[in-house]
Amino acid sequence: MNRKMGVGGAVADTGGAGAKLPLFLLSFHNRNELASLVERTGRRVIAGRRADGAERRFISSGSTVAIIDARGAATEAEAACQALAAACQSAGAALLVIAEDIAGLDRWYDLGATHYLVPPFGEAELRTALAFAERHVDRVAGGGRAASQRAALRLAESEAWIWKPGERLVSLSPAFAERIGASREIVPMSMLFRLMDRPSRRLALEAIDRLLVTGRSTAFAHSSRSQGDRLAHHISYDRERGAVVALIEVNRGEPEPEREDIDSLTGLPTADRIRNWVEARLADDAAPDPRCALLMLGVMRFGLVNAAFGRPTGDAVLQGVARRIERVIDRIGIGNAMVARTAGSEFVIALGPPVSADSAELIANRLVESVAWPFVSGDSLIPLSCRVGIAAIDGEGRRDAGTLFQRAAAALAAAKHGDTGLVRALDANSEAEAHRRNQLEIDLRRALDHDQIDILFQPQVDVATGGITGVEALARWRHPQLGELGAVPLFATAARSDFVVQLSTYVQQRALTIAAAWPEAMRDLRLAMNVTASDIAQPNFVEELLARVDAAGFPRHRLTIEVTESGLISDLAGAADLLAQLREAGLRVAIDDFGTGYSSLAYLKALPLDYLKIDKTLAEDITGSTRDRIVVRGVIDMARSLGLSVIIEGVETEAQLSLLAREGCNYYQGFLCSPPIDSASLQALVTEKVSI
Repeated sequence: MNRKMGVGGAVADTGGAGAKLPLFLLSFHNRNELASLVERTGRRVIAGRRADGAERRFISSGSTVAIIDARGAATEAEAACQALAAACQSAGAALLVIAEDIAGLDRWYDLGATHYLVPPFGEAELRTALAFAERHVDRVAGGGRAASQRAALRLAESEAWIWKPGERLVSLSPAFAERIGASREIVPMSMLFRLMDRPSRRLALEAIDRLLVTGRSTAFAHSSRSQGDRLAHHISYDRERGAVVALIEVNRGEPEPEREDIDSLTGLPTADRIRNWVEARLADDAAPDPRCALLMLGVMRFGLVNAAFGRPTGDAVLQGVARRIERVIDRIGIGNAMVARTAGSEFVIALGPPVSADSAELIANRLVESVAWPFVSGDSLIPLSCRVGIAAIDGEGRRDAGTLFQRAAAALAAAKHGDTGLVRALDANSEAEAHRRNQLEIDLRRALDHDQIDILFQPQVDVATGGITGVEALARWRHPQLGELGAVPLFATAARSDFVVQLSTYVQQRALTIAAAWPEAMRDLRLAMNVTASDIAQPNFVEELLARVDAAGFPRHRLTIEVTESGLISDLAGAADLLAQLREAGLRVAIDDFGTGYSSLAYLKALPLDYLKIDKTLAEDITGSTRDRIVVRGVIDMARSLGLSVIIEGVETEAQLSLLAREGCNYYQGFLCSPPIDSASLQALVTEKVSI
């Protein structure tokens, strides 16, 4: 055994000292110019202009760095980035994107880029970028703590084994021990070989010897004698451990697929393969209904794992999620099923007949429970959560894979953004509603480009004098089909599509620009502007907001920032610090919609405020029962005791205004004075008030 397995244990260092490093370059419009620049940095360029077969060409090039030039070809570059990302991650390579500008960098990182470069740049800037990319490759390939943690995490979550050359025993992961029926996780190496027939043993020994001599990762495969599955052992050498590590891919009795049908990171089928599988089930007229159910699983906030622990650990976690999904399906005993990875942290589980809505929901809940168990990386626990969307096609529905995938995606989106649980199933009616919401999310992005978001202003009036002292800026969406939509549906749509910050920034910028151009007669008006919890959570929130105000030319001392009471982030101390910085910079701060949330008193106690803005529901209560008036009076008295001015919203009648004035309210806002109006109408109203 020892002689056959190369027990010298030395791992060769390949590559000549003077050889130029190969670099894979894909440039759609600037290939020759960029290739020449790269060659001047001392690299050997393997260049192309087409994205077709880019993954295969990159792998065969032997490069550890790939460059995609996205200038003037964003669509083609995105497709190439998606194609190359998995191969680069699997090989520990770096993927550098030359982007048009820094505005879209998040998109490139989501697609799998590890580094970026933006024009203008020359040889010196390119050298620096390549140096950082190659340092990334060395860090991933050279072991160290991150590589050791990654290996440990893969071993724990995957079907895997680890063996130190010269030793008789091999360590099995719990999942692999369970597969082969081992009662212990440390077993004799001979137990592994008893899984194989004689020719497969010879191939396994040759592959391990080849790894130990060359240091290059390799693989061998065999059929499992006990279960009939085909097991592929992907083996590599972990320098930190001084050991051979094998990750095992299980092919459950189906013909082994072409490599382009397999996700190189997790070993699962790709989106195209599972779509073909679903189409075949739907086309089977002899199958009972429902013919197929689709579960779409999305890991929540996975980007934070990469940010906190690094991409290698993030990749290992995704592999662990894949293995957990497979084990749930195996343990429930569903034979007619397929699991695939379809996007960065999204997976699809297709269930063929016989399947029911209840069984699909049971599996979905099992998946949620399984993913929720923390992953272990070194000394750290990595908690995860996920959401699952369920869709099924029965005899009444359209029988095509596209409909099923669209419905599952809509169900997942509803599960992510709703408050009805971690699992969401859609029927035809709820699918139509989800489709309408999805279309609104698409339309919203177009709305900013097509100038469909208007800014209106609602006056704030001094109760004592009747004069207009300020206005609140409010957004309105002129939807081409649905007409005018107010701020509530507008921001709800933005929240569902993670577009709140972009929308809020746009509204603030427009309001400031309009207000900065007001004529002399309106130079004393205050402007109140809303910020969201998402705004407050952004890095450099204060600096960027103040820069926006100054760039518009609007005086800081006339600006009030309104924070929605029901939307404040839970970190009150952090929010208090940010709001204090705004006050120190000359702005004023108000809590908006006070009385609609659940932590009103805590906010009053913790936050530095100038105004308390009472929600319109309390204004309606002022003319109600004695109990209602006592509540409103109590809120106003409490605010005045804290030195805060009180603004009340939604005042529509003289009776309401009279009672509010008697209780000590300072300002009001509502249809009694004016609905929200555009800037020109506001100017006319202010002029009219002055003349009176």
